[in-house]
Amino acid sequence: MFVFRLLAFTFDGLIIVVTTISTNKNAFIMASKKTVVLGASENPSRYSNMAVSRLTAHKHPVVAVGKREGRIGKVQIVTGQPKEEEVDTVTLYLNPINQKPYYDYILSLQPKRIIFNPGTENPELYQKACEKGIKPMEACTLVLLSTGQF
Repeated sequence: MFVFRLLAFTFDGLIIVVTTISTNKNAFIMASKKTVVLGASENPSRYSNMAVSRLTAHKHPVVAVGKREGRIGKVQIVTGQPKEEEVDTVTLYLNPINQKPYYDYILSLQPKRIIFNPGTENPELYQKACEKGIKPMEACTLVLLSTGQF
């Protein structure tokens, strides 16, 4: 079985077409990445809410952690510091002051990376992550998802 992937984009007025062919039907399926969204909110105008919705739409397992219990679509918002295993990503929607009580929790999850969304940049946690071999990223989860870079 052959799988074809066609990409077209413009560059300086030229249309560039890239075709990729694979015999592996799973070649273009993105791996799901278990993600803890810290600072999740039921408020649909909040970026954390949008992130949970878009992560689930992209088939990533999501653990939503917030101040209050609630629900975003089919995802339950939990409070506290739930024990999780095999976490790929922690994406932050808490300002640096509100992150402090979660430092040990975040690091104990042993994620591959921590995404510091705009407004959550935190040199102290960034350094602690580096010391534990966790990749810190100053980025926007929503942009990463929409551009296929998540």
